[in-house]
Amino acid sequence: MANKVGNPSGFTEQIATDICARLMGGESMKDICSDPAMPSTSMVYRWLADPERVEFRDRYAHAREVQADNMADEILSIADDARNDWMERQDYNGEAGSWQLNGEHIQRSKVRIDSRKWLAAKLKPKVYGDRTAVEHSGEVGLTGLADSLQKARERAKDTR
Repeated sequence: MANKVGNPSGFTEQIATDICARLMGGESMKDICSDPAMPSTSMVYRWLADPERVEFRDRYAHAREVQADNMADEILSIADDARNDWMERQDYNGEAGSWQLNGEHIQRSKVRIDSRKWLAAKLKPKVYGDRTAVEHSGEVGLTGLADSLQKARERAKDTR
């Protein structure tokens, strides 16, 4: 009998553990599921939607939170790494000349930082998301509610 070709589709605790560990390590679901030893992305999402796999869903949610924390750490590493911010420019004879700013590297670092900031905010919004202040003004109470209800009734009568 020939060996089955393709990604596994059967849920096992080992596969679930490996997926969560790799997510915590910073890998994307796409990269994890491109591994022939791993199930397809759609299969993992089916497992997450399965009401009988609550434990896997909880472990997956935790793995995503840890992944957000790792992204925050990576942001600092990327921002602090200035190794390729400058490049040596050669003159027409191919000899070393002056140094110039490597704008392409700096822009790429900015994109890497912004991507991680955005994703960390989505994965763990209470920690990395933007804070929103909600202000309230005006009167709230039963009298305000009664007035609103009366106005709604009057509008309803006018439309009949």
